[in-house]
Amino acid sequence: MSQEVNQGTLRRESSVTISYLQELEKHFFELVAHGNVPDVREFLENNPQFNINAIDFQGVTALHIAVSDRNTPMVEYLLTHPDIDPSDAHLHAIRDNEIKIAMIILNKLNDLSPGLEYAGITRSADFPDEATPLAIAAQYGHFEMISMLRNRLHFLPKPHPPSCNCVECKRERERSDILAIERMRLFSYKAVTNPAYICQIVDDPILEAFNLSYELRKAASFVREFYHEYIELSESVMQFATDLIDCARSVDEVEVILKQSTGFAHSYKFIYPRLLFALHNTQRTFVAHPNVQQLITSKWIDGWYEWKIMNPWMKSLFIIMRVFMLPVILVVVLVAPNSKRSKFWQSPVNKFISSTASYLVFLLIVFLQSNADKTEQLRGPPNSVYVWVLIIYVMSYAWSLIRMCIIHGPKRFFAGPWYWFEMIMISLFILTFLYWITAALDVRINGQLELERKYWNQYDPTLIAEGIYCLATIMAFLKLLYICQLDYHLGPLQLSLGQMIKDVVKFIILFSIIIFAFTAGTCKLYQYYEDMVQIDDESKIKTQQVSSFVNFSATLKTLFWALFCMSPIESADVIIENLPGESENETIINHHTFTEVIGYIAFAGFTFIGVIVILNMLIACMSNTLTEVTENVIVEWTFGRTETYVDFMLTTTLPPPFNIIPTYVGIQPIVEYLKIWLKPTSNKRARWDPHHCFYIETLTEENNDEFSIVMSQLVQRYFRKKDKKMEENEVEKVTKEIAELRNLLRDALTTV
Repeated sequence: MSQEVNQGTLRRESSVTISYLQELEKHFFELVAHGNVPDVREFLENNPQFNINAIDFQGVTALHIAVSDRNTPMVEYLLTHPDIDPSDAHLHAIRDNEIKIAMIILNKLNDLSPGLEYAGITRSADFPDEATPLAIAAQYGHFEMISMLRNRLHFLPKPHPPSCNCVECKRERERSDILAIERMRLFSYKAVTNPAYICQIVDDPILEAFNLSYELRKAASFVREFYHEYIELSESVMQFATDLIDCARSVDEVEVILKQSTGFAHSYKFIYPRLLFALHNTQRTFVAHPNVQQLITSKWIDGWYEWKIMNPWMKSLFIIMRVFMLPVILVVVLVAPNSKRSKFWQSPVNKFISSTASYLVFLLIVFLQSNADKTEQLRGPPNSVYVWVLIIYVMSYAWSLIRMCIIHGPKRFFAGPWYWFEMIMISLFILTFLYWITAALDVRINGQLELERKYWNQYDPTLIAEGIYCLATIMAFLKLLYICQLDYHLGPLQLSLGQMIKDVVKFIILFSIIIFAFTAGTCKLYQYYEDMVQIDDESKIKTQQVSSFVNFSATLKTLFWALFCMSPIESADVIIENLPGESENETIINHHTFTEVIGYIAFAGFTFIGVIVILNMLIACMSNTLTEVTENVIVEWTFGRTETYVDFMLTTTLPPPFNIIPTYVGIQPIVEYLKIWLKPTSNKRARWDPHHCFYIETLTEENNDEFSIVMSQLVQRYFRKKDKKMEENEVEKVTKEIAELRNLLRDALTTV
């Protein structure tokens, strides 16, 4: 028996140290829970040495119980005790949204030590260290509690991003551990991203939501350990901006929001700066919201409703007919830029029609030049009128790209994949022209104009120009996919294709490492046997060594085509030429079996890893990407379509090649910029920086009373809708509980 007691004592001594309540303390806790203040007063008077700050195994005190029960008289009485320690009770009151109790405890903290109410808590069982009252109120989204605390001068500093390396962050990393810092940063972000807090600290909650969402996505990329937590917060604050615009009840209210330019320095007078800012920060749900799309679509057609109701065949025919109207548009825009007809052609949808029609002409010229007869072609550049038309077109498209770079700024411009695509295409055409010039100079210097093609040098400038022009032609026709973004049926497929290309690029890196590893090992394994021929003595059949693993390029070629199962199985065979035998007519066939086995193992290993594993992983990954895009197809496609809309809104009325002709609309921004640059005004300055190129900065803050009124209405509607939804959920919950209780009573009565 004593042995069992000793073993029990040992087990108790080795357990975790936890506070356990004594019988007297349990009785006190029960009295507080009953909520009778006179009984508690009598208990404390009868036990003057009692520890009123006693805690149970969960770290709960009597004051915590009173706060949890929302017993204000009990809280007031306990706080009158001279030995009371409020600890984190005020944070519990704030979490439960008990404003009166929270104020009582905060006043007590100030009585104990002035300014103590602003300090962060330590060693709390419920809240992290350094948690402040305003941080808790913001996290739980208690609007009135946040307002009360801010009136008491509580302040919640915005956390520094994880990538910040300022003096304060360096000092903090030196005195604290990394995990505590990151946990506290995440805790602070949860507070500052709450809609109830955002709406009380800024006058433009949508702008703040955009900035926080972008910042949190960057933080997720930097701190991969907490990637999902940061992404969840980013999506939550992004949804808040979407919910705000969802509260708009008219196009005018949406337009007021999108016309706000605060926080977005831009180089061009676009009518909806906030939309550009949303696109720049990839706020997909906001941009794709029906309220925003309704406004953008109406701006896109600009009153030309007939275009919207046309069927696809009529639209295609209209684009073809526009080809013949382009010279007329040029004349009208030059002669009468402010006329009604000119204004009609300046609408975004007409810019799209004109640009598409002009591009079809460009593709026709490209095809005709590519399809030119080369059997009788002389050395040097092609002698065709199409060349000069192509040069004009390419120069005009190059100028269009430069203009878009100035408008968007290099940062946004080079972030667009289609801009990169077009830059590469234009660069290939320009490189073709340069080689044509080189070929012309070569003929002029060295002659041999009529030399037959089969005698040309392998690096003849004309041959190089033809190869580059081939690639440029392919890219020119592939750009038709850009137009497909506007179609409801083709757009999602084009979007899926783009996402799959990203998957392919990722797997190309894996393929490159694998294929280089096997190539490096087998590149000269069979070098000695190159071009050897083995003859069978009986059938006289000749077998030649396959040039598979004889050098680096041959090995790389063999392994690459093995990915597509196009390399023969004989690639790993070792062929040794016949060796002389004992007699003159007798030969010996030698076998280097070990070398051949190593070659087969390497070839089979690469085929298994590359073809069976990696290729099937790529297919699975592409299928998963297609599923993800399909699940969110409307948002993704609408966001991409809006980017295309904005591009056409920012283009000139005249498409290439007519855009190189100066017009009033095109020159006006340049004149305005130069005017402010030469003679700055009191509130405007002409600026330039690598991110935004040339832009006009407004020095005075924008004071838009209409925006303030609309934003206040949106915030009011947002919180009213949120409260109403919570009330509906509560009613639904109570209704469900009543139904369950009714079923239980019916079952009980039936049993009786």
